[in-house]
Amino acid sequence: MVADEVAFVIGVDTHAETHTLVLVEALSQRTLESLTIPATRRGYRRALRFARRQAPGRRCWALEGSGSYGAGLARFLSERDEQLLEVERPAREGNRGRLKFDLLDAERAARAVLSGRAGSSPRLGREPQALRALLVTREGAVSACTAALNELRALIVTAPPELRERLQRLSETALLEACLRLRPAGNDSERAALALALRSLAARVRQLRAEAKTLERELSRRTQSLAPELRHRPGVGPITAAALLVAWSYPGRLRNEAAFARLAGVAPIPASSGKTTRHRLDRGGDRRLNRALHTIVLTLRRIDPTTQHYIARRTSEGKTTREAVRCLKRYLARSLYRLMEAMPTT
Repeated sequence: MVADEVAFVIGVDTHAETHTLVLVEALSQRTLESLTIPATRRGYRRALRFARRQAPGRRCWALEGSGSYGAGLARFLSERDEQLLEVERPAREGNRGRLKFDLLDAERAARAVLSGRAGSSPRLGREPQALRALLVTREGAVSACTAALNELRALIVTAPPELRERLQRLSETALLEACLRLRPAGNDSERAALALALRSLAARVRQLRAEAKTLERELSRRTQSLAPELRHRPGVGPITAAALLVAWSYPGRLRNEAAFARLAGVAPIPASSGKTTRHRLDRGGDRRLNRALHTIVLTLRRIDPTTQHYIARRTSEGKTTREAVRCLKRYLARSLYRLMEAMPTT
């Protein structure tokens, strides 16, 4: 228990412009002091002075949002050898959950550490943060590209018959080329407006796809340099490798492979009742990491005979294909976690 290892826990509720700190004594679990600081380097220095003055000796920090609003504070404290733990934001359920106040949230974060509910150390390191920035930007480009393509097809459905019949049956590549060749006439007709809209959407799709490919090439280069052993695993590409590295972050952040499986949302959850004994999928955790594991499993099901035989054996034992895939994702999380923990650090 953390209460046996430290004398004080400082809970931090993070926001874009300010952070609220609450100091809790580990032994008595009394709330001692509180402080609100600006989310700047000057504010971070003030927070550290507050901790050294009010909580001398063994202490740890419980941060909410260490991967977003609290990233700057987490990096600042880590560089000064402060002990950090990441805390999930509380669920707003029940009468107590509806109480929203920065001081209460910071106190909840500290008490989550004292009760053993803090999951891991924060995600730190410049390379994982760089991969995360590239991943998020690429996902945004892909989502915007899909939205633009859907808009383009929706406009074609309502286009005049001669234009709709010309474009509707084309393949995606041919459709984009045809839309880019449209030339709106210099008048106020419906066809001129529609041609301009279709041409604009086609150009947007092409630009976003080029942007996504550029980002993917950079992800491929960085993941190959950081983790060549991971990239050599069957089914692991640059996107899935980047998602794995961002979630894992660095050796020792997660206490064991079971914690990594829980973070990935692939740990089995008992769902037995009466005469039925079964487990279900976890709907929580890091969904980007979960999606990466799922993508790897889908690839292995297509190309790897061992994976195909495993799924066939589990289904012959009475499990559904979905349950067999769930078991496979759990084994995959264990294997990849051990691989990443064994990678040489740079």
